[in-house]
Amino acid sequence: MALLDSKGRLFGKINLLDFGAALVILLVIFGIFVFPGTSGSVAQINSKTVPIEVDLVVRGLNLRDPQQLYEKGFKKGGKTNIIIRNQPYGQIGIKSIQEIPRTVSVPQPDGSVKELPDPRANNFSRDMLLTLEGKANITENGPVLGNSKVKIGMPFELEGFNYNFNATVIDLRLKDK
Repeated sequence: MALLDSKGRLFGKINLLDFGAALVILLVIFGIFVFPGTSGSVAQINSKTVPIEVDLVVRGLNLRDPQQLYEKGFKKGGKTNIIIRNQPYGQIGIKSIQEIPRTVSVPQPDGSVKELPDPRANNFSRDMLLTLEGKANITENGPVLGNSKVKIGMPFELEGFNYNFNATVIDLRLKDK
């Protein structure tokens, strides 16, 4: 009896391609169960949870009526959903909202520059300073919300009933228990 017949079967019974595919599947299953790799997120290893305050700045938010934004839950004491690096974190509390007045730089006759309120009546752009508060895991690399590190300069996406806009982290404060 020949080792391979004319149809590519081993000992006339097993197709070599089928045998190779079954071997690959068995090796993958063996690799998954014998060498599973690390489990859990890095954020949960050797970390403690502490209260955190995150200051965000919103530049150039275009809206007609800011009061409509505040009536649907985007207010001090309310909650907002945040998304960090396209990963939803969930809800976080809003500690404060402060509108930053829009200004323009006006050169003076003596060569100095003065910052004056923007006189344009049709300006629908708003700047805001937000403070969010929640709980973060503290790791050796810094604070972590959900599975995302929080650092100054990171963009946050804020989402609610009638809004979805981006803000940038400008300050972090960790509160000790």
